[in-house]
Amino acid sequence: MTKSSIKIRSTIKGDEAKVKCLIKHPMESGLRKNKKTKKLIPAKFIQEVVCKHNDKTVMTAQWNGTVSTNPYMVFYLTGVKAGDMIKISWVDNTGQNDSTEEVMPTPKKKKK
Repeated sequence: MTKSSIKIRSTIKGDEAKVKCLIKHPMESGLRKNKKTKKLIPAKFIQEVVCKHNDKTVMTAQWNGTVSTNPYMVFYLTGVKAGDMIKISWVDNTGQNDSTEEVMPTPKKKKK
C-alpha cells in the first residue's frame, strides 16, 4: 500500500467538526517555463476534490491551475459524531487520483 498524498486532521466540538486537509500535489498551471530548457512545464493540477461524510457527498470543489502547490483547505461539517467516517478524494487533469479516509475522533473534553 502506498502512502496517501492527503493528510486529514479533524476535531469535534458538539456536533460540529473542523476538518483540515493538506494535499501533496505540484499544481502546475502549464504557464511556467523550465529555467534550463525554457520550455513550458506541462499542466498538472487537481480538478476536483470531493468530501464524503459516511458515504454521503457533503462537498465538491472544482479547482484549476491557479491553486497553489500542496493545497491546504479547512471546512466545517455539522451533524458529526465520534466514529463517523470522513473520506477525501481528488482527481487531476492527467487522470491521477488519490483518496483517504479518517474516523472522526472523540470530542476533546473542556479543561476546567
